[in-house]
Amino acid sequence: DPQQLELAMSSKRKLRRFIVIDEVVDELYGSKVREYFEENNVQHKILALPTTEETKSMDLVLNILQEVQNFSIDRRTEPIIAIGGGVCLDIVGLAASLYRRRTPYIRVPTTLLSYVDASVGAKNGVNFLQCKNKLGGYTPPVASFLDRSFIQSIPRRHISNGLGEILKMALMKHKGLFDLLKSHGKYLLDTKFQSYSGSADHGDAALQTTRIAIETMLEELAPNLWEDDLDRLVDFGHLISPELEMRVLPSLMHGEAVNIDMAFMTYVAYTRGLVTAEEKEQIIQCMRGLELPVWHSGCSWPLIKRALMERLKHSGGQPRMPLPTGLGVAEIFNDTSEETLARAYKLWVSD
Repeated sequence: DPQQLELAMSSKRKLRRFIVIDEVVDELYGSKVREYFEENNVQHKILALPTTEETKSMDLVLNILQEVQNFSIDRRTEPIIAIGGGVCLDIVGLAASLYRRRTPYIRVPTTLLSYVDASVGAKNGVNFLQCKNKLGGYTPPVASFLDRSFIQSIPRRHISNGLGEILKMALMKHKGLFDLLKSHGKYLLDTKFQSYSGSADHGDAALQTTRIAIETMLEELAPNLWEDDLDRLVDFGHLISPELEMRVLPSLMHGEAVNIDMAFMTYVAYTRGLVTAEEKEQIIQCMRGLELPVWHSGCSWPLIKRALMERLKHSGGQPRMPLPTGLGVAEIFNDTSEETLARAYKLWVSD
């Protein structure tokens, strides 16, 4: 807003910003961030923290709030800035929502997963009693700033991890996105989602893929920001994965656990006759091409049953199971029998 900008620049008071940055991101980009604030004459405090699933707790939220209190921000004009992966954005979002009931915050995602997933929507939260995101709220950021150049410094496995969430949207809503991932997956992994002028064969696959993933995510989230409607296609891959991810920490990353869940649910869809053998094979081969795990020994039959029971508790007594009914199309089902699930599990394990 030009008026706000003019007001800020003409103000006698010096601009001030409180920034929380993941400690790994700080090592890579911290000097640039500091230089940016210094050059723009902004008084700032940068708090570098280890933001991982293991540290994603209320304790870390309280540490942040202690530092915010010491720095003393004006909650109307001084948004807190979060720079990091999804865990960092979740923790800072919760801290901001609690400080003086609601302090604005800005998300700057630095991993592919957070770029297409955590940067969108209103949710924030932390783990509690070994349960994923058990404490949290719905407070949207005032802005999300997306810059794919951050992604070039993350390891290949992290790129693959983010591709898990992109594939989720492709399978649920967008055949074109599925085709993009099938034909350009290896290229996207090799180039780390950077755009190059000399890549005519691939068009701008990185821009197309991330844009469609975010747009389809927004289509799903925007009309149902507070999750009043529990029938959510974006829950695909999230019925069993929370239980699995927390059980085997830190061996699986979020997108990997989601993909294992999606692989099993693809077998459920096949067993129900919703997808053909060829479609099932295409989905599994695409997952392999994106270097995502399609099975994990920790995903036992008892764990699956327990996770689905947990699902019933917080989804109004219905499983609300999103399943593909083809490539890029899906529906939500409440009538999958335990016998069908058991047959799908048996086939999945034997394959």
